[in-house]
Amino acid sequence: MTLPVLLVLGAGPGVGAAVASRFHDDGYRVVLAARNIVRLAALADELRGAGAKIETVRVDLTDEAGVRRVVEEVGRSHGHIDVLHFNPSAWRQQDPLGLGVEELIGDLRLGVAPLLPAVQAARPWMPAGARIVTTGSAAADKPWHEAAALGVQKAALRNLVTSLDTTLAPDGIRAVNVQVDGVLSSTGTFTPKNVAAAIHSAVRREGAWTSLVHYPA
Repeated sequence: MTLPVLLVLGAGPGVGAAVASRFHDDGYRVVLAARNIVRLAALADELRGAGAKIETVRVDLTDEAGVRRVVEEVGRSHGHIDVLHFNPSAWRQQDPLGLGVEELIGDLRLGVAPLLPAVQAARPWMPAGARIVTTGSAAADKPWHEAAALGVQKAALRNLVTSLDTTLAPDGIRAVNVQVDGVLSSTGTFTPKNVAAAIHSAVRREGAWTSLVHYPA
């Protein structure tokens, strides 16, 4: 039987790696995509050490054509993309009085905009039952004024996911933003492992669907 495929866009050593590990445990083949190929290779090697079926691909998420090409290649290679996880965000400590327009647009170009070409390219390879999931943040509701662009990113991402979910639902494909209502930490509720478990649960749930899931519930 062909394994289901998870594609992680913006894979890193925190939530991205934890999501890859959690879905691997559920029988998924994992494709990690990010710009820094050295860190990506190190991450893949670490996961492979745990027995994971891991592939890597380099992509600059701010390059629309590059995003489309990479996602299409993954779909063509495996014949399907079952879960697309969108994980990037841009961090900039700047309040609204100091934040420039081009800086804000640049951050949106990484933290929100790549989801559009990614989903558009993935759609032909996504069967009914496929899922799109994004890593959200409490900054969407309660932005820290000294990192104003992050709040704009997360609010826009949540809004876009709602539109994607409504558009794709008739084809049996759903989208969800898992809003992490806390700060990632090495212990306690907000470890990457616990967040990854919440993302996995949001994707795999049955019954009534919502395009927004809070963690903790």
